[in-house]
Amino acid sequence: MQKNNRKKIVVAVTDLMFTVKINDAAKKVGLHADFVKSEQDVMDKAAERPTAIIIDLNCRDINPLKLIPKLKGKPDFKGISLIGYLSHVQGDLKKQAHDAGCDIVMTRSAFSQNLQQILKRHADAK
Repeated sequence: MQKNNRKKIVVAVTDLMFTVKINDAAKKVGLHADFVKSEQDVMDKAAERPTAIIIDLNCRDINPLKLIPKLKGKPDFKGISLIGYLSHVQGDLKKQAHDAGCDIVMTRSAFSQNLQQILKRHADAK
């Protein structure tokens, strides 16, 4: 399958360990992962209609709680799944991310454990 024909995900993550994990899992299920560093990059890549956007809710390069409603507020981005992950002790942030419109919010450990299955679901999505 050519790279241009593969489904994509957009990833706003700065942690190198998660960058490697996500990239490896995406390759295994046939997704191309675009790693971005700013809100503008996320918005630009969202215009390319990825199947999902993964956001580290503790990413310091962006403000996830402001970015999520921007993404959910654009009709063109309606079908893009937003997946956020955070520390297990951040219950308030989890609620805020859900309230902002994040489709899935999970702890880092659950995200890491289930990453390949999560990405496979998005690789298989129409």
